[in-house]
Amino acid sequence: MTSCATILIGLAMVPLSGCGSLNARGLNAEGVRRFERAQYVDSLEKFQQAIRNDPKNADSYYNLGSVHHRLATLQRSESDYRKAEAYYNQCLDRDMDHAECHRGLAVLLAEQGRVDEAFRLIEGWASRRADLPEAKIELARLFEETGNLAGAKERLVEALAVDPNHARARAALGNVQEKLGETQEALANYQRSLWYDRLQPEVAARVASLQATFPAAATTMTASLDASTAGDPPRTVSRGTGTLR
Repeated sequence: MTSCATILIGLAMVPLSGCGSLNARGLNAEGVRRFERAQYVDSLEKFQQAIRNDPKNADSYYNLGSVHHRLATLQRSESDYRKAEAYYNQCLDRDMDHAECHRGLAVLLAEQGRVDEAFRLIEGWASRRADLPEAKIELARLFEETGNLAGAKERLVEALAVDPNHARARAALGNVQEKLGETQEALANYQRSLWYDRLQPEVAARVASLQATFPAAATTMTASLDASTAGDPPRTVSRGTGTLR
């Protein structure tokens, strides 16, 4: 999945995407550039052209939904909220496992006070795709954002049962554990996350901060990490957070 841009919508960083057929990809990429310059009308036109070029491209519908979502939050426009929801649903009609679209739609529903619907959306995805860590990670995000840290932790443990080496799940679990006061466990999971994906500056910053605050724990955790990962080459795991595509 090619990351092209990331936008802040409501509860989360919701990115736009730039993948699909070659022509649609180019149109989406140009739409992202227009979006980054706040040229929203122009970006909508590029994404609509991408759909005309490839009507099956789920990313183009997601991108349209994301732009209308941004306009809705900026202008408090009910019309744009309705359009965003419709495009998100059209995206999911074409790709039932589109992680970014699940996240964007869940954020939109929560912004409108439809939190129960947001949970039903992500819980349904997680139930249908028990083999997909991203679904459990997104469900954990909703639990965390609504104040249920214990529920978030449980979902992340389930995600890691599916893929113990999932960098994003490790980092998310570390974040929740840190909030719960489980400092040593948080540090260990941050370090493991970095082992599998070193390109995470925010996680690296948390490791440095915890190591400075708890040097004894840092020594213990580092030794444990070295022993448990010896011989395992680091790999980059998809963070699954989505993209303007």
